[in-house]
Amino acid sequence: MTETARKSSAMVLTGGGARAAYQVGILRCLARHFPEAEFPLLTGVSAGAINATFLAASPTPLPDTAEDLTSMWTNLTPEKVFRVDSWSLLRNFLRWGLRLGSGGAAGAPKVQGLLDTSPLRSLLTKALRADHGVVTGIGDNLERGRLRAFATSTVRYSTGQTVTWVEGCQMADWARPGRLGLGTRITVEHIMASAALPLVFPAIQIADSWYGDGGVRNHTPLAPAIHLGADRILAVSTRHLRNSAEIEATRLIDYPPPAQLVGVLLNAIFLDAVDHDALQLERINRLLSEIPETRLGRLRPIKLMVLRPSEDLGRLAAKFEPQLPRAFRFLTRGLGTRELRSPDFLSLLMFQPDYLTALIEIGEKDAEAQLPELVAWMEPGF
Repeated sequence: MTETARKSSAMVLTGGGARAAYQVGILRCLARHFPEAEFPLLTGVSAGAINATFLAASPTPLPDTAEDLTSMWTNLTPEKVFRVDSWSLLRNFLRWGLRLGSGGAAGAPKVQGLLDTSPLRSLLTKALRADHGVVTGIGDNLERGRLRAFATSTVRYSTGQTVTWVEGCQMADWARPGRLGLGTRITVEHIMASAALPLVFPAIQIADSWYGDGGVRNHTPLAPAIHLGADRILAVSTRHLRNSAEIEATRLIDYPPPAQLVGVLLNAIFLDAVDHDALQLERINRLLSEIPETRLGRLRPIKLMVLRPSEDLGRLAAKFEPQLPRAFRFLTRGLGTRELRSPDFLSLLMFQPDYLTALIEIGEKDAEAQLPELVAWMEPGF
């Protein structure tokens, strides 16, 4: 890859909770075949923001970074992400119940997420080597020239806007309908906010506003990378596209339990957008190919490659469900996860080492299977 092409190369990591371990497998394959590879433009949302931040802040080459990231994910347990003790879960449920039963009366208890994610904050602070909350490794890599910009997205609950936080590129803030881009120094709180699954994880306060998962209302997940100047984008989704047989195999005849309703909603909100955005980008690329280069102005074609799981990660999660902590397992079963052949909702929260290791292995296998396409993407030009 030429130096010019390298500087305009972006990696976009989408959300998916625990399914983001799949992205680590992709990175391991890239590190093995392209050990000198760097992605000067990095964007991530939700759980993908954790992986993207790790890459942006790492002082080591890609092979070492991929190994460190693998170690972090394979040593995760639910207890390291959220509190799973019976008292913590019961207390939050009681608060929600009292709130709903109060009819909005004055003095009703304040409710946040169903799960307490303070363990995740501690984990990220250590893993990202944050200094008083600031992820200083990003600034270090910007100064060294290894990184041009990093961006992560959140939703501002008070206005419903998608706010993309950017460090680097020295570019002006941007505003689009329902979307803002703001320059800042990235902190652990920005990453916590981007990964704050609505209702499940508590919202995060940044300055005077409250923020949640960046996948909410983020209909153009590729846009931040394009704003930062990307000419080529490697996007990693955690959504498996089911074929007709797989769809029929997961069909439920009985009335859908809460876990299925939530799973469908979460897929629609967080995981479908990258497919629609990629389709739109491909259409624009075809249109631009018909226009003389002298008339393109600021428009430019974007070389895009999307990697996604070859297996149903929700269906796989059901195999590891019995190993979940008892109190948390009791909660998820109450929502109907045991009634589903492919519990997508459960897969978002399945921070079990055996499940995460399986996802990493699938990611490596999938990247190896598409190695010729990856080599072509790494080469300059269309």
